[in-house]
Amino acid sequence: MKKLLIEFLKKHFNDIVEDWSAKLLHLLKDKLTEAQLITYAENSLNAFIDVIASSDYSNADQYLIDIYTLFSKANLNLLEVSQLFSEGRFAVLNAIEKENTGNFDPVILLGYVDEIIEQIYARYSLLHQETKMKEIEYDRDRLASKLELNQLYLKNILHTSDSAIMMVDENEKFIAWNKGAEKIFGYPEEEILGKPSSFLLPQGEKYLEELKLIQEIAINDDQPRYFDTERRTKDGKILSVKLSVSRLPSTSGEYVGRSIIIKDHTEYKKLQAQIDQSEKLAVIGQLAAGVAHEIGNPLASISSLVQILQRKSQEPFISEQLSNIKENIDRITRIVRELVDFSRPPSYELAVQDITDIIKTALGIVKYDKRIRKVKFETDLRDNLPKINIAADQLLQVFVNILINALDAIEGNGTISVKSDYDKKNVYVEMADNGCGMDSETLEKIFDPFFTTKEVGKGTGLGLSVSYGIIKRFNGEIKVESTLQKGSKFTITLPIVQN
Repeated sequence: MKKLLIEFLKKHFNDIVEDWSAKLLHLLKDKLTEAQLITYAENSLNAFIDVIASSDYSNADQYLIDIYTLFSKANLNLLEVSQLFSEGRFAVLNAIEKENTGNFDPVILLGYVDEIIEQIYARYSLLHQETKMKEIEYDRDRLASKLELNQLYLKNILHTSDSAIMMVDENEKFIAWNKGAEKIFGYPEEEILGKPSSFLLPQGEKYLEELKLIQEIAINDDQPRYFDTERRTKDGKILSVKLSVSRLPSTSGEYVGRSIIIKDHTEYKKLQAQIDQSEKLAVIGQLAAGVAHEIGNPLASISSLVQILQRKSQEPFISEQLSNIKENIDRITRIVRELVDFSRPPSYELAVQDITDIIKTALGIVKYDKRIRKVKFETDLRDNLPKINIAADQLLQVFVNILINALDAIEGNGTISVKSDYDKKNVYVEMADNGCGMDSETLEKIFDPFFTTKEVGKGTGLGLSVSYGIIKRFNGEIKVESTLQKGSKFTITLPIVQN
């Protein structure tokens, strides 16, 4: 990823510098010249590249001294400098958005850039404070008010950051907690200060081992370290986080604690999962297009011959059997259409309608299955459900797929329940069974194309993956809850048509 990021920054170097300096000129034209801003943008981007290549932030120290001198002469405060770096981030983001090669994950790429800018700005802030402290040593009275103002700036930056910024002392107790941490974890400052550093850890031995590792690294290593891990919020929710740890030394260099910066990466994880699923569907789509073509042509010929024989046959028995053949050909054609849905958007027309009739039709179809003699169907369908914008035959396909899977799960002996409900925004349909259920590993894969737990020849693994795609095209959601030997519940959410 480092190599890819370096190549990307070099490739778009001129575009990023031009975009960055143009934004800065608009903001600071009264304090810095255009040439100074262009030089700052070029030097900053070169510093980013050097840091990425060497993984050593000390390489940027001379660069920080140069820009500190420039900004001091222009009387720029820390908030203004923070804005300069932020505009650089947006310039890189614009370049990422224009890059459409598909060779990298834009979320991860931007995450690396964010970390680099954050650490360089942190070092700039330290340089700023060290310089100010030296000035105070020369003239304490003259700079007392200025120090207080700078501390106010730093406190403002600390508490307005979206990232969780906290500090732990040498006794592993929290001694600092910003507003970003309060927003992410739900604990106000007065509840967390004095608590042990393990307070945010989820249950599990591995998290305690991880904390021991972090403590050892912070005590013995001066360089910031990064971890992808999980942390627990006040309401018990487990978040995927990006954690940065830095050693806090005393004036004599001894360890007195560590600073911790945490970013909530839960949405990044979800986005990455969606990207992975899209990549799978893209590969299957290419395969499906070829398969559908090879099956579709012979089916068209067979269907034509059956229709010719139907017109020529006068015997009722033969006509009836030909009709059965034609119905099965149509059924195969619909299966082929499911495969084609992977490779191109469907051409079904959407219509505003009541979902209740579709549910009843699906139940009617499934009740013809020969296995239902010992199956109990329980329905609780709300009257006068709000209208939704759907293609009825596609939604019918989703319901039938789920109900057939429920029949397989209970092996023809059990209970299947179907409920419908709504709120101000959505209509909800729940389909549950008390069958064999699924473990967590199976749950993660059930929407993957061609994944099936059925025996060879009894399932293609396309039903739920196609159903997932259909519900997503209707701007809805399909979720599943399951417990081994207790059953499964599918919940389908579809948006109501607003007046």
